[in-house]
Amino acid sequence: MTARLDANAFAGRRIALPETRQLDVLANLLLRRGAEVVRCPLISMHDSPDQAAVRDWLDRFVSDSRIGDLVILTGESVARLDAAAERFGLQEAFRRRLAEVRLIVRGPKPGRVLKHWGIAADVVADEPTSAGIITTLQRLDNPAAVVGLAMYGTEPNRPLIEAIEALGTEPFPVWPYIYASESETDTVLSLVDRLIAGEIDAVAFTSQPQIDRLLKVARAHDREPALREALADRTAVTAIGPVMANRLTELGIDVDVMPEGRFFMKPLVDALAHHLADHQGDHQGDQPGNAPTDHPNHRPQDREATS
Repeated sequence: MTARLDANAFAGRRIALPETRQLDVLANLLLRRGAEVVRCPLISMHDSPDQAAVRDWLDRFVSDSRIGDLVILTGESVARLDAAAERFGLQEAFRRRLAEVRLIVRGPKPGRVLKHWGIAADVVADEPTSAGIITTLQRLDNPAAVVGLAMYGTEPNRPLIEAIEALGTEPFPVWPYIYASESETDTVLSLVDRLIAGEIDAVAFTSQPQIDRLLKVARAHDREPALREALADRTAVTAIGPVMANRLTELGIDVDVMPEGRFFMKPLVDALAHHLADHQGDHQGDQPGNAPTDHPNHRPQDREATS
């Protein structure tokens, strides 16, 4: 790590942000340090269209005492379940059951959501991945007769389901939200072209569907090899935490920057600032293109992400 950074740590640097939920939070943190920000939200999240299935899951969760374990894969999943419980008049019962069951979380984000309600996770996965959840479940004593699963997107996660079945228990999954493409393809393609052209110094990934969407658009327009080369050679690839970093690695993309210990927006920005300071002269962006860009003379209030 380098010495303490000044207020203009990102002066002359152009940072691309695929973030959606906390885009303004992350952009503001960068703008305050002099960055030029290229916004391109790649995905958005919505409540599951099958609210009847979510209601059925909640009804059973609050009433079935055999459900003694709940695996929470993302903070968003438990937050969406709580919001659904409120809509259905079940929030008090839902939070009471959360406090009663053994809560097993994949990484730090679910714990931060639970903390808002005065509830603590009982077990954190050995590794913040589905494989880490599986190995954690395999070593736990007294597995519940029924294991609840708060899933994400539409990912069936058969390995996790089958691992729970192999323990002799019943998996009880729910998918409370889905991912949907937010940006128009031409906007995403513009970001791909700017990355290929070497105009972007760094790109900050905060959720797995972001890189999937970026590669999908590049692939559909015969730009995937060029994009991969740019991410390898010309742009600092930043991951907010190990789950995101693992996904990038699985896709054959090297991770240049990841915060240590605290996987929030502000540590992410600090880690990126140190990396770029250590690589002065690298990744200096060319003239900006047409993608939406923020400039550092607009300095809104700094806030740290909490979800």
